Amino acid sequence: MALENLGLEGDHRCLKTPGSARQVTIISEESIQLIEKYSFRDRIDPALLRRNLVVRGINLNALRHQQFSIGEALFEATAQCHPCSRMDRDIGPGTVAAMLGHGGLCAKIIHSGEIQVGDRLIPLIPESLAG
Repeated sequence: MALENLGLEGDHRCLKTPGSARQVTIISEESIQLIEKYSFRDRIDPALLRRNLVVRGINLNALRHQQFSIGEALFEATAQCHPCSRMDRDIGPGTVAAMLGHGGLCAKIIHSGEIQVGDRLIPLIPESLAG
């Protein structure tokens, strides 16, 4: 469950910083593949990358400062999600460097709703551009 202005139900960050611009973190499968390539690893468990959601088939960097839906929830992308030093510690040396520019997005939840594995990320076109 994505909770408006809080985060994902059950996530350790959910109730800590209401209103935060980093309520949810999202990374793409394509970025994970690049991180694996650039860090010379065959496979990296996505959970080790410390992101909440994994999507595919969309350029997350192009979504910055835009709204999108996943399942019943509405999100707003706030910033790039930069890697922290834990990546080198938890995965191995060179992971932080491999993630630069490929760490995904931070987002805030602007409307609560249920999300499920398999739900699509759907960018919402601003009304000013829809006409």
